[in-house]
Amino acid sequence: MTNDLSTQNAAQALAALGHEARLDVYRLLVRAGVEGLNVGEIGEQLNLPASTMAHHLRSLVQAGLITQERQGREILNRPDFTVMNKLTDFLTEECCSGVVRLCGAGK
Repeated sequence: MTNDLSTQNAAQALAALGHEARLDVYRLLVRAGVEGLNVGEIGEQLNLPASTMAHHLRSLVQAGLITQERQGREILNRPDFTVMNKLTDFLTEECCSGVVRLCGAGK
């Protein structure tokens, strides 16, 4: 199976996840599932100040890892599971397909 996620997009997503607070936010949203969480709920669950939440969420949105939807006065944040799965596939799609001595083939 060929993954349609580019190396550049994968690098952007991994860079966004390379910050401890953003990784915590993303994992929390994955646990919340398709229902998502609003900004206040995320800050409350992770004890993160509101002053930094916008920055972290913006990075995750720009990387394509989460989506945001305005619902009245709140902004609902949800993980994009399609992108998450594409990133995981990107990281594993070439496992054991080219470095024979490292993969144990031919033993």
